[in-house]
Amino acid sequence: MKNWYKRRLSIILAISILLLTIMPNVYNSAQAITNGEPDGDNHPYVCLVVVDINGQPAYRGTGVLISPNIVLTAGHLTYGADGARVWFENYVDPESHYPGPGDDAIEGTPYTHPNYIGSGGPGLNDYNWVDVGLVLLDEPVEMDEYGELPDIGIVDTLRPMTMVDQIGYGVQERVVGGGLVSWTGTLERYYAPAAIIKNKDVLMDDFIKTTANPGKGMGGTAFGDSGGPVLLEGTEIIVGLTSWGWNYNCAGISYAARVDTVLVQNWVNSYIS
Repeated sequence: MKNWYKRRLSIILAISILLLTIMPNVYNSAQAITNGEPDGDNHPYVCLVVVDINGQPAYRGTGVLISPNIVLTAGHLTYGADGARVWFENYVDPESHYPGPGDDAIEGTPYTHPNYIGSGGPGLNDYNWVDVGLVLLDEPVEMDEYGELPDIGIVDTLRPMTMVDQIGYGVQERVVGGGLVSWTGTLERYYAPAAIIKNKDVLMDDFIKTTANPGKGMGGTAFGDSGGPVLLEGTEIIVGLTSWGWNYNCAGISYAARVDTVLVQNWVNSYIS
């Protein structure tokens, strides 16, 4: 993993991408879309993302298509990457040209927000600030609908426990017994409902906080879901991008980078022709 990720000293765990060398059977990692269900064709504009480091597939996460050529994703996924590709199938066959180039993959170029900071220090103030990236696709993907950028400042107007939809391609099953806990799952797009938690958290200007425990019909996010959209319930409006969580079990709460800020939207819109 990236050096800043290895150096983390606190118990807060970034909901990060997975090393491709240990996929799709993820060992000693964390459960993804918890209490979720297969998304099917409900959010076809949400995609699996793989990025290259030094020309070789290295990490994977999730992204959301906001125009025919632009995928919005996490900055900690695109940072340091020199290539990328995406898949829009609701299930990606790991035997079919994955994670490298192939007929079912669309190549692209990764970019990271210039204000992104991936820090390795302890404490709440040192985690993936402006955690936003883009993949500019080499060929357009025409769809009937796309993920939508929100109105500036919309998160500040939302009531506590506002319901949201979380979507991602992370693993799904936690395996306990026979040694260390491990996780496994298919490369399938999953969905889970969650609720926004609002308080005076020092991070709330840059992140939204959502429920992560699988209770009361709600779920959460974890590894492999990084960069996936947090949508206002029943809409295509993106209020955040899955960024990181509180612990190694992806339970309790999770954080998503806000995209309703002037800083983020000015940068994203500069790539939209």
